[in-house]
Amino acid sequence: MNKQQLYTTWVTITVALGGFLMGFDASVISGVIKFIEPEFALTKLELGWSVASLSLTATLAMMFGGSLSDRYGRKPILQAAAILYALSAIASAIAPTFLLLVIARMIGGFGVGISLIIAPMYIAEISPPAMRGRMVSFNQLNIVLGITAAFFSNYLILQWAQADAEWTKTMLFDKYTWRWMLGVETFPALLYFFGMFLVPESPRWQIMKDKIESAKRTLKNILSDSEIEEQIAQVKESLAQDKEESKVSLKELFVPSMKLVLMIGIVMAVLQQITGINAVFFYAPMIFEQSGIGTDASFIQAILVGLINIVFTILAMALIDRLGRKPLLLFGVAGIAVSMFLLTYGFATATYSLTPEKIAALPEAIDKNTLLTMTNQVFESDTDFKNAMNMSLGNSQATTYESELITAAIQMNAVLILLGIIGFVASFAISVGPVMWVLFSELFPLRVRGLTISFVGFINSAVSFLIQLIFPWELSTLGSSLTFAIYGIFAVLGLIFTIAIVPETKGRSLEELEKILVKK
Repeated sequence: MNKQQLYTTWVTITVALGGFLMGFDASVISGVIKFIEPEFALTKLELGWSVASLSLTATLAMMFGGSLSDRYGRKPILQAAAILYALSAIASAIAPTFLLLVIARMIGGFGVGISLIIAPMYIAEISPPAMRGRMVSFNQLNIVLGITAAFFSNYLILQWAQADAEWTKTMLFDKYTWRWMLGVETFPALLYFFGMFLVPESPRWQIMKDKIESAKRTLKNILSDSEIEEQIAQVKESLAQDKEESKVSLKELFVPSMKLVLMIGIVMAVLQQITGINAVFFYAPMIFEQSGIGTDASFIQAILVGLINIVFTILAMALIDRLGRKPLLLFGVAGIAVSMFLLTYGFATATYSLTPEKIAALPEAIDKNTLLTMTNQVFESDTDFKNAMNMSLGNSQATTYESELITAAIQMNAVLILLGIIGFVASFAISVGPVMWVLFSELFPLRVRGLTISFVGFINSAVSFLIQLIFPWELSTLGSSLTFAIYGIFAVLGLIFTIAIVPETKGRSLEELEKILVKK
């Protein structure tokens, strides 16, 4: 690497920490829900709201984040996101009520939405064309790294909470386990805030604000002297084009010529979320606990899910331009369907029964006399068993000790559940996860591209919010087997649509694709 490439890489790594924070903030709640449900006596929909509320404000932030960065600059808006992350982490950690916890999470959601839009935009604007693809991919990679770091952090804090070391008791990990899980994000958020002081403003924004000399000083660290004037001319031409695109109205998306590409965009936006990816990421320990492996093992397996996500995201980045978009989609969506039906079978064949020996081995805090009516009964579904638990113990104790009771009672192949979840995450990460965004950048005509991506991105976020909100209710009301069967059915429908409708875009220019897909 030469000096300019090293500088660009360093700036990209610094800015991409916003992606890391986004992944961390979104996924850290997965370890928290086990603790806040009994502490705040939450209903299943309230539990879903504690997870989904972040996505709601993230969606709102995505709608105005771009315009704010155009007005004030990319750098200060990203620093504002870092402050929002830190405030959210601190407020979440000390929240005395469920309402204040949700408000604190929603504050973090604004940071998530800003990071999701502005960080890759900044990286694309600071990177020379030859490095742009690799540099922008750092942000996506950092998102999945953040998800995995959240799983690992949750597990580490859980272990410290159970340790006998004096320092862990002094730090009150045992008393404030979930509060530590949420509060630890303060440290990378502050690192991001101060780190952003060391990077320059986007040269594209500087040119947009007619700060040409400032832009030249920034570009001098990135490009050779002979390339700077050419780059400034290209940016000015692009800004003139953007000004023309800003006149596009929403009704232009619904003209007959846009029917095919808009339909593909909407279906892909819905498919990416409706197969349950954020239910798995944000509720991973809960899902694994349903298989009876216990709390510690469920947190370990969540880390494994994060690592699989990293590996297959990198694999997708390596293969998408070699194999093409459609082959990855076909392979991945088929894998999602198979994985979901594997989970369906695994939970459908599980049985639940509490013998006197198993009841005697339960934690002493459980009123075991109330479980006598359940002794040696065989329950064929998780919903029947949980209903019987609630009847015997009451909602509070049943919720608090759900993991211990399921572990004692369940008879199932837990390896099948692990394989199903890993297969699902791997299939998603190599296909519809990254490929959807690539298709969005290729399918839509240049004049309406920005508006169309915003429109389908909004649909994607809305579906994500709904999936996160209702997942605990689905598990409680429909049961694990039927919940995953529904996701599997949606995957099959998505596979059929992909085979029949989605085109291959590899190796075709954007102009060629527009001629083929947009019939004027």
